[in-house]
Formats: sequence, structure tokens, C-alpha cells
Amino acid sequence: MAAFLRTRRERLDPDDFALPARRRARRTPGLRREEVAELAGVSTDYVVRLEQGRGLRPSAPVVQALSRALRLPPDERAYLFNLAQQHPGAPDKPTTTAPPPLAHLVTDLSPHPAMLMNHRYDILARNPEMAALLPDFDTLPPLHRNAMWLCLLHPAMRGFYDDREHTLREGIAHLRAAWAAHPDDRTLTDLITEFTTRDEDFARLWEEGDVKVNGRGTKVLHHPAVGTITVDFDVLVPLQDPDQRVLIYRAANPESRSALDRLRAQHP
Repeated sequence: MAAFLRTRRERLDPDDFALPARRRARRTPGLRREEVAELAGVSTDYVVRLEQGRGLRPSAPVVQALSRALRLPPDERAYLFNLAQQHPGAPDKPTTTAPPPLAHLVTDLSPHPAMLMNHRYDILARNPEMAALLPDFDTLPPLHRNAMWLCLLHPAMRGFYDDREHTLREGIAHLRAAWAAHPDDRTLTDLITEFTTRDEDFARLWEEGDVKVNGRGTKVLHHPAVGTITVDFDVLVPLQDPDQRVLIYRAANPESRSALDRLRAQHP
């Protein structure tokens, strides 16, 4: 929380705030702590202690006030609430198995490739089209059936994503938000430690602290059997299982639809 508050304060432009002219001269970027304190309606000492990580747990109203003062977008505001353990409705324990209705939904989404993941990106269910799309997926042990592990550490998928860094940024943003929401999930913490230790790109992007989660977009994939596939994707969050995500791919053009059809024919 200390690092997050500090970096968000430092990125603000003082010219965007109605500050007295005498406060405009400064040597470091961003707002000063006393300015954030004034905007949030708390003491400067309180902001200093928060940024120094001195064991404070701000209340929900204080978190809301800090979010407004720092002009946090919705994803970052939710992240700060989670860091303060003030986010309403957070489940006591994250779900790590596929509820049967969601597993059936993933199957019924065929012929569109689809899979169900939990907050750690563990793949809990997938339909045959998604299994065929992920190289060598069925040969992997259950421990490695994790979307981020595949992207980072599975040799067969090293060149799978055309824009690997963008894909990593999106995945890391989700993992950081999940990590804040579930600070006691040791398995998730161990995963992040493994990724940080074994992949320098992950370590670099993790340090940037991005928490903007993207639930829709387009990806270009390079499959070893059928070539380039461009897909539009949507990530859906079930109301009764908010820690899980249903990912759906749809062909973005006729060539990609033909490639997916060929892939499905190879894996009946």
C-alpha cells in the first residue's frame, strides 16, 4: 500500500490542481504529501505514515477520500480498497474448483474456444476447441495448467502471442488485483514469486504496479499447426463466483475462422 500510494501521488501533475501559487515551485514530480492530505481531509502525518508502511489500516471512508485525492481510476480504486482490506463483499476463501454449471457453460460455448479460470489463472475447465488451440496442453501436468505459467514458462508457447508484452501486462494487472484481494493465498504468492524469479519480463512489468484489468480486446496468435489466428476475446465474471473468469475467443476475420475450423478438424 505504501508503494502504491507513493507512486500514484508522484505521477500527478500539480498544474491539474487548484493549488496556491506559492506551492507551485517544487523539485520532485507529483503532489507533496501535505497536498494529498489536504485534498483527502486527513493529516499530513497520517499520509506520511501510510507511505512509510507503518502498520496503518485506513477505514473505508479514508480509502475513498484518498482515491478521490489521487484521482484513481476504477481499477486502481478497487485495488486500494483491497490493499486496505476494506473491499466490500470479498469472499473469505477463493474458489479453486470449477462449479459444474460453469464447466457445462464452457462446453456449451463450442465451437468458440473457451475456458474457465480462477483468480490465479489456473485453468479449471476448457472445451475441446480451447485445448486444441493451446499447444501441447493435454500433455501438461495439472500444476502447469495455468494461463500465466503457459505464457511465461511453457516452451511451446514462447512465440504464441504476437504481442507478448501486452498480454503479460494484462495478465499481471489481473494477478496484482487478485493478490491484493487475497493476501493470504499462499499458492498465489508462490506463483508470483516463481514468475518474478524465472522471467525477467514479468519481474520488470510487475514492478510497474499496473492494475488496469482489460476484459475485452483482440489478440493475434501464432499456432504451430494452422498459422496465424486473430481472435476477439471477452472475459465474463459470474455473479455467484466473482473470483472466476470465463474467457471466450471468437474468430476476428474469415481467415482466422478457417484456421480454427482446420484446427477443430485435426482434434475431433
